[in-house]
Amino acid sequence: MRPGVLFILITVILDSMGIGLIIPVMPDLIQEVQGTGLSTAALWGGVLSTTFAVMQFLFGPVIGGLSDRFGRRPVLLLSLVVMALDYLVMAVAGSIFLLLLGRVIGGITAATQSTANAYMADISGPDDRAANFGLIGAAFGVGFVLGPLLGGVLAEYGTRAPFYAAAILAALNAIFGYFVLRETVTDDIRRPFRWARANPLGSIRQLGRVPGVGPLLIVFFLYQVAFMVYPAIWSYFGKERFGWEPATIGLSLALFGIMMAVVQGGLIRWVLRLLGERGTVIYGHVFDVGAFVALAFVTNGTVALILTPLAALAAVITPALQGIMSKAVSADAQGELQGALTSAMALAMILSPMVMTGTFAAFTETDAAFYLPGAPFFLSAALIVVGLVVFIAFPPKHTLARDAG
Repeated sequence: MRPGVLFILITVILDSMGIGLIIPVMPDLIQEVQGTGLSTAALWGGVLSTTFAVMQFLFGPVIGGLSDRFGRRPVLLLSLVVMALDYLVMAVAGSIFLLLLGRVIGGITAATQSTANAYMADISGPDDRAANFGLIGAAFGVGFVLGPLLGGVLAEYGTRAPFYAAAILAALNAIFGYFVLRETVTDDIRRPFRWARANPLGSIRQLGRVPGVGPLLIVFFLYQVAFMVYPAIWSYFGKERFGWEPATIGLSLALFGIMMAVVQGGLIRWVLRLLGERGTVIYGHVFDVGAFVALAFVTNGTVALILTPLAALAAVITPALQGIMSKAVSADAQGELQGALTSAMALAMILSPMVMTGTFAAFTETDAAFYLPGAPFFLSAALIVVGLVVFIAFPPKHTLARDAG
């Protein structure tokens, strides 16, 4: 593996670890700086998480657009330096408002996944992009696993330890990138930065005008909203339905993340060769519907633990969709495309937790008309069905032509 690609994957891992790394210590940390009870701490924790997602949503296309203008290298290196400084600020924060400021800055610096994807698009041929985007997804899965596990271990050394560790990791990766990351934006594909394109909704609208991309953006967004059911309600679902302890919940999430990394880092290449990009997207949707419905109605904890990693076999959807959309836009718009996708993912991170936790509450209250803790998974299955219908009803013409050939 080329050193530059390794740097990109480490950067994505750090981005995806940004939330999970500090989750284990956030309740104690917020109570420490606020002097309040756990319920109030939970409310502030929700505010901090939402703030992080909002910043990613707003700045995803800005970061992507800046990388199209100034290059991938300076954007990624500067983001890592600021990320390291931000974690240091949060490590010494003595007030909730300083923590909130830290999450604002952290959300901005973690919006670099758009630039990482654009770098992968720059160095990949048209036939390799979907598989290389799978490496990005695998790196995200690794961070999804490592974040909570590392945060839980470091919490033994105090509420501030995970922040210091994150700062050190970001700084070391910035140094590594300084020496190995070459610039991939040439004068041939460099484009001027325009705020109109950097508007998160504006960039999505702009790309929606590209023939065949609009419906794919809808499919991508629906999938992200459905997928976010896992971080949104898994811990509540496991406790309510199976009486799981935190250790079991953490183990199940780790199993899911490991399998997601395996699927997007390796298995997807075999699936793409077998089914093509369009067939891979369809397979992923069909498999996801079955997995979500099974989780919605499962009542045995052991069966749920078996289903959890198996559900990750549908994780081929995102890289396959990215590969299709990447082919539909010009070489000088790869950063803008990935910025729009980052914004769509962040918007899903804002919307999905509210919808999924609300659904969970509605079906688990003492006076609920119908008791079903897995109702959010059933809702996710419905969203996946809608996405599949849109994908089949509005097929990307260039993909159909390729598959037919």
